[in-house]
Amino acid sequence: MQNVRIFADKDMPISEIGDDLYSSFIEHLGRSVYEGIYEPDHPSADENGFRGDVLALVKELGFTKIRYPGGNFVSGYNWKNGIGPKENRPIKLDLAWKTTETNEFGTDEFMKWCRLAGVEPMMAVNLGSGSPMEAAELVEYCNHAGDTSLTRERKRNGGEHPYGVKMWCLGNEMDSEGQIGHLSAQAYADKAKEAAKLMRYVDGSLKLVCCGSYCTSSPTYPEWDRVVLETLYDDVDYLSLHQYFWPQGNDLDYYASSVCMDEYIRTMAGVCDFVRAKKRSKKQMMLSFDEWNIWNIPKSGEANWSRAPHILEDSYTLQDAVVFSSLMSTLVNHADRVKCACLAQAVNVIAPIATQKGGKAIRQTTFYPYALFSAYARGTAYRVVIGAPDLNSEAHGAFPCVTASVAERAGEVTVFVTCFSEKETRTEIELRSFGELKCVGHIAMEGDLGARNTFSFPETVRPKEKELCRKEGGKFILQTKGVSFHVLRFAREK
Repeated sequence: MQNVRIFADKDMPISEIGDDLYSSFIEHLGRSVYEGIYEPDHPSADENGFRGDVLALVKELGFTKIRYPGGNFVSGYNWKNGIGPKENRPIKLDLAWKTTETNEFGTDEFMKWCRLAGVEPMMAVNLGSGSPMEAAELVEYCNHAGDTSLTRERKRNGGEHPYGVKMWCLGNEMDSEGQIGHLSAQAYADKAKEAAKLMRYVDGSLKLVCCGSYCTSSPTYPEWDRVVLETLYDDVDYLSLHQYFWPQGNDLDYYASSVCMDEYIRTMAGVCDFVRAKKRSKKQMMLSFDEWNIWNIPKSGEANWSRAPHILEDSYTLQDAVVFSSLMSTLVNHADRVKCACLAQAVNVIAPIATQKGGKAIRQTTFYPYALFSAYARGTAYRVVIGAPDLNSEAHGAFPCVTASVAERAGEVTVFVTCFSEKETRTEIELRSFGELKCVGHIAMEGDLGARNTFSFPETVRPKEKELCRKEGGKFILQTKGVSFHVLRFAREK
């Protein structure tokens, strides 16, 4: 038996948890759009061709924003190819993913889908092959209320009223040499600065996200971010973070993924604060972690210029879901700086939802921790002090065998606990400063770490209600054995 202590105090708040922490991402990649959210011939499809079963699952996840249309795709995308009568839209090669793009789903379809899904659109503009003026024209098409040729076109295409898109990404991963229109840090910053100027000429209320390093292994990380911010600090509201996490040869390195995410967030916040100090600015730059997920597939697969190919369709295990939960806790624990986070992606492509063409839509294992955080990690996040034995990762060094986060909303305190030890563990949870509490719910994901959900057996892995934590001397006791994820809800005694 090993002992762990989790302590949180009412006088140690981190920040309010922004609703946009629970956002996602849809790109024209694989079957994310076609056979994902859009499949006109599906039995559940509505008059727009949107799959009703997928919409229901998206609502269950509680997303607040959806980033679109990419991703790598956006750097070669002309948004005007995706509007107007579908029969007149050009069929094009997508150079980013080596697929054939029919353009039958575009900006107006996305806006309709967002309204039905109850989410806000978060648009990305093409700063690869595209120009700042083309970006400004997209803002005009989406947001302008006056009478222009572009707004008339929007109305003809079904958008009688402006879409009111407030959050915009200034390109995507422009530091990556594989990106269409790849730019040096200074060249990107200059182009993005001009785009930001023109876009805000059209709509001065926009919130803008500039590209950060596409991953921590980039040879220019984090110098790219410093150079970009020194040019754009006064022009943007967020710096973008992208990072994926995968098994690195052994379980302990995988379990330390949250350590990697934590270091990445701290480094990027540090770069922002360095530039702020250098510029003598009163403004604090926030972070948009607008691509993140677990990614087990080593290669994207061969698309061979096909339409909606089956690429990047990961099948997640319970082990993946547990690691995923620790990443969610890390985002909550940085709620003071990470104000937006987009799970990449929503459907089929390394996603919590998987679909069959003409068939089922199922919840993958990672669906459940996301839905639980989205439901209960709201309100205020609190700093967590953990006393726990260390595990030793070859890639990341020593890290606690337990990770946790704490949130309070309307008097209810929720504690999220991820256990990475195979040993039987007694965890004491101390929440005394929150008042006299009682445990009112305990949900767990535990069992065979290799288990996964399939179309034949879609509920092999799902959360289960567990015995409530007992109280001893003012502390709550959680007994665990094995790698697992737990959601513990506490309410005030009446």
